[in-house]
Amino acid sequence: MIQPLIDTRPLRTSPAFRRLLIGRTVSTLGGFMTMVTVMFQVWDVTRSTAWTGAVGLAQALPLVVFGLFAGAWVDRADRRRVYLAATVGQAACSLLLAVQGFTGHVPVPAVLVLVAVQAAFGALGAPAAGVFVPRLLPRDQVAAGLALNQITGQSMMLLGPALAGVLLGRLGIGTCYLLDALSFGLAFHGAFGLPALPPQGEPSRAGLHGVLDGLRFLAGHRVVRGALITDLAATVLSFPVSLFPLVNAERFGNDPRTLGLFLSALAVGGIAATALSGAVTRFGRPGPVMLGAAAVWGAALALFGLTSNPWAGLALLVVAGAGDATSVVSRSTIVQTRTPDALLGRVTAAEQIVGQAGPSLGNVRAGLVAGWTTGATSLISGGLLCLLAVAAVAATTPELRDGAAVPAD
Repeated sequence: MIQPLIDTRPLRTSPAFRRLLIGRTVSTLGGFMTMVTVMFQVWDVTRSTAWTGAVGLAQALPLVVFGLFAGAWVDRADRRRVYLAATVGQAACSLLLAVQGFTGHVPVPAVLVLVAVQAAFGALGAPAAGVFVPRLLPRDQVAAGLALNQITGQSMMLLGPALAGVLLGRLGIGTCYLLDALSFGLAFHGAFGLPALPPQGEPSRAGLHGVLDGLRFLAGHRVVRGALITDLAATVLSFPVSLFPLVNAERFGNDPRTLGLFLSALAVGGIAATALSGAVTRFGRPGPVMLGAAAVWGAALALFGLTSNPWAGLALLVVAGAGDATSVVSRSTIVQTRTPDALLGRVTAAEQIVGQAGPSLGNVRAGLVAGWTTGATSLISGGLLCLLAVAAVAATTPELRDGAAVPAD
């Protein structure tokens, strides 16, 4: 009998995974609160979109610059200790942000430095956390564990900004930062009871040599490489967020209520698809699922560019969000089950960079094309290019197209 609801076996079979998930979920909530709080504080002080744009740069640049080197370091050490150290570093940065929030006398560049340092600790902790699921769960439950991570993360993405908005008005920026600092305590508790998790196999070589070893693995492993290329192509060619204000003005009468629903529709689709992911994660063949889901993302966005009915547009964004969430879970399943443990930190770091850089580059591409043509044209062309890219990956990577089954333990 097919079980369509999300597979909750990891919560029942692994107390360690359950503690870890609870801690990381609360910490993710705090992270989204801090993201909104920083944007609010910087705008309140500067009234400058250039400075608010710099917030995004401070959050993204450390991951791109240090990510692969952090992954190489993670593949030389006990991943549990690295994650705990990174969590303490992030908590300390949030605590310093809270102090300056209560005092109110710190210049904006200093705030951005704290944000960047916190992001650097995050760039170290992310590849360490990337080994937890495949080390704590049996192979046939890895996809289910990743789906649970996905649905809790997306739920916090909806709740965190809304909660921050309420608390900012009532308690101020210092309290929001302080709550984020406290949330890292639960993340620390969730990982503290884990066993030691050193690399299984030959540890990474130091420095650039270890990074190059990871890149050579990515270049030579067709399934993992195809999964990352599919994700990068889908986001670079068709990421729609920067187009939402323009398309709303072109097609939907510039109604601010419609614009506000666009991002929510993507998140709702992602949550719904993950909540109903049981059959997908039990299927055990993430390769064709990922390709199909990426194609759904591109097709839905192309159709969104064609519609002038706001309800149809929102429905298509829900479908796009569902395709994106399914693709992310399938891609992560491929990465975490096909990568040797000794290389997993570096490959997870590369996956994180793709996830960060792809949407940013996609927003730039979308904006440039819209500037030359229209927002609708940019959406339609991006969706069609995404479909072509997915078809090209499927045609040139039969190992991914025909199965990419989860290997047995």
